[in-house]
Amino acid sequence: MKLAIIGAGNVGGTLGAAWAQKAGHDIFFGVTNPKSDKTQALLRTLGGKARAGTSAESAAFGDMIVLTTPWPATEAAIRSMGDLSGRIVLDATNPLAMGPDGLGLEIGHSISAGEKVQGWAKGASVFKTLNTTGFGNMADPIFHGVKSVMFVAGDDAANKPKVVALVAALGFDVIDAGPLRNARLLEAHAMLWIELALKRGQGRDWAFAVVRRQGEMP
Repeated sequence: MKLAIIGAGNVGGTLGAAWAQKAGHDIFFGVTNPKSDKTQALLRTLGGKARAGTSAESAAFGDMIVLTTPWPATEAAIRSMGDLSGRIVLDATNPLAMGPDGLGLEIGHSISAGEKVQGWAKGASVFKTLNTTGFGNMADPIFHGVKSVMFVAGDDAANKPKVVALVAALGFDVIDAGPLRNARLLEAHAMLWIELALKRGQGRDWAFAVVRRQGEMP
């Protein structure tokens, strides 16, 4: 599969490397400066499985588009890609902003970042996923044989199995979290991971998992 990854930072770079190395997908990173030392170093590690260019070039290449931009840059990145009607977009962003109590969510109770992305990407099928854990866990989501969990929320039932399969290829236990409006729950869930990791002494090397009683089906 050809994947357009918008952003090549910690999350985008990790996902691109994991999909290229674990599943053999071809990656096109959409970045502001494709010639930067950091981007070029990433491309060298992936050999012929990755390239870099503008967000518009990346989007034109990909069968699916994965948004990994910082939240303040997300709207501009989407608009730079042009018409996204009929495209599949995975939104891995979180609407993080600094507030009086430090890092928190800028929005979330009445609308989510995922729903904002849907509004900017008119006609696209937007799925909220890959936003609820750290980038290190995206590279290696299995802990002592237990898969950590990743949720997928979106309204397009016909294309959701493709997204679930793509996320599962990373090694996650993937759960359908319902419609896109449930991105409000997933972004708050992400904030809980951030709070515990950065402020409550858990560090980054842990993840949420779903446990089931023996014999029960998910």
